[in-house]
Parts: sequence; structure tokens; C-alpha cells
Amino acid sequence: MEHERRREVFKRNDRLEDLLNELNGTLGSAEAGMDLPKEPRFPVVFVVGAPRSGTTLLMQWLAATGLFAVPSNLLSRFYGAPYLGGRIQRLLTDPVFNYKDELGDPVQHTSAFESHIGKTKGMLQPNEFWYFWRRFIPNVDPEWIPPEQEARIDHIGFRAGVAAIEAAFDRPFATKGIILQYNLAALKGIFPRALFIHTYRHPFFNIQSLLKARQQYFGEERTWFSVKPKEYPTLKDLDPVAQVAGQVYYTQVGIEAELAGMPRNALSIAHEDFCADPSAFFDLLKEKLEALGHQLPGAYQGPARFGVHDELLAEPARRLAILAAWKALSGTDLQLPISG
Repeated sequence: MEHERRREVFKRNDRLEDLLNELNGTLGSAEAGMDLPKEPRFPVVFVVGAPRSGTTLLMQWLAATGLFAVPSNLLSRFYGAPYLGGRIQRLLTDPVFNYKDELGDPVQHTSAFESHIGKTKGMLQPNEFWYFWRRFIPNVDPEWIPPEQEARIDHIGFRAGVAAIEAAFDRPFATKGIILQYNLAALKGIFPRALFIHTYRHPFFNIQSLLKARQQYFGEERTWFSVKPKEYPTLKDLDPVAQVAGQVYYTQVGIEAELAGMPRNALSIAHEDFCADPSAFFDLLKEKLEALGHQLPGAYQGPARFGVHDELLAEPARRLAILAAWKALSGTDLQLPISG
């Protein structure tokens, strides 16, 4: 499996896994006996998109607004007891509960808008929260699942889990939805007031970045990295450039096709456009959530813009291979910046 080929720096910490299993077994039993809400009060926000398309930055931005309950690196440790985990997080990090500065500043060493291959640093920075998701869905990997597996999703438990997180923070839950992003109609069936934010990036730079991520993560490019669209069986034996081009293309097309049937629940944004004017995107987000029954308070107070790190790094031969692979899939020529 792909996770067994990770470079040492990305491998799991088995001692941490054992400790978390112990804690979640105990806390999960306690939380199961609590009288917690079973249905979400607010719309649920799911960020979707191809890997390396800006999903992590968008999640960090949502977290930084302070208007959403976002699965943090700390909360992710409590995947079996998210309500109690949320209350513990607030006890440790919310200034309201920091009596006479006994705990100091728990976020002073975090960097709000930095990450490495989707991984953030800092206890309050966003986490993909996959252990929580896997309590309710049949797939371990982020991939398309057929209808017979969709039917095995635990709708009741999933809604109750999200409702518990809402109760812990008293605000809407926002999370990456990439583990189930090829089955968004099924996800909307669980959360009818869901808002799916689809972020997408210029295909050339998305492909180039994904190839680099494979090299960083595995030490080579042939091993598959991250999400698997429905077309994965036809892609997995191709050369790396063709694989990644197909991964980006079929992810973007697949998500667009799903969202076309639910315009009220969809909000799409190019990574470059979001970076250029996050305030304008905030206004769009506010409108969408208002239509789904939730009013975001206040005006935008975040960064005015973000840098876009799209550089032509590939050698000429690799550059041509990426362009050719994309044209073979889409039938269109990609336009690249003249410089580089």
C-alpha cells in the first residue's frame, strides 16, 4: 500500500496511535452516554478539490476567520469523542478560560497560512480529520465509492458527530471533504444544507506540484499520492505524468459534474482568484450561507491577498509532457505564462 512506501519523516507514530486508541476508547464511551444534539443546527461546509489545488490554504483561511468550528490538529486527537475534544481544546486554548495566564499562549508558535504537502503545524491549525470520517464511511482512502458502499455510510452517526462538534464550539462545522469528494450527492443526502466549496488551480501548476509532492513524500514519482477518482483503475499503470494529469483532470471534471446538480449548495473558486481577493470570496461565502439559513456576523477582517506560488519549474521536456497529457485528456491547449 502507498502508506508503507512513505519516506521516514511521513511515517505514522505507532506509539501515538496506541495512546490515541486508548484515550478515544475511554472518552468515546463517556461521550456516548451524554445527552448531545443528534442533528446539526448550521450548514456544514466541505472544502473539495484536487490535491495541491489550495484546499489547505482555504481551510486555514476559514479557521482564521474564527467563524467556524474547524477540525484542528488538537481536535483530531479526539476523533472518537469530538465533543469532549472540543471542550478540552477550548479549555486549553480559548483566552476566556486562560485564568491569570496559567497556560500562556498556546498558539504563539503557529504560522497561520503555511503547510507542507497539506500538513499544518500548530495545535489549532486545520487537520484533515480522516479518523473521524472513517468512523462513519466505508472507505479508508479518499476515493470514489460505488453505490453499494454508499449505502453503508452511517448517516445517523455522521450527523450526530458533526452536531456534537457544533455544540462544543457553537458555530458551523467546516472541514475538508476530499475523502468523499467523488460522492458529493451522497454527502448532500446526509447533510442537505451542506455547502461544497470547490477550489481549483491552473492545471499545469497543479500537475507540476503534485509530481513534486510525490517525490517529497515517497522519494520517487511512481507511487500514487492522495485522492483516487473513479478512473483510477485506468490511470494507475500509466507513467507518472499521465497519472497525475488524469488525477487532476478527472477530479476537477468529476466534482464539477456533481456540483452541477446542486447549484444552491455549490461555490467554486479558482485558487488564483481566491488569493488575489479573499475579501470578495468572503462576500460570496456569506451570500451562500445566508441562502442556506446561516448569517455570518460582521465584515471581512482577514488578509487582503495571498501570494500565488505558480512558477514554471519543470524542465522543457517535462513541461511538454505535461501539456501533451492534459491536451490528450481535455482536448484543449493550456496557456502558460510567457516568462520561465
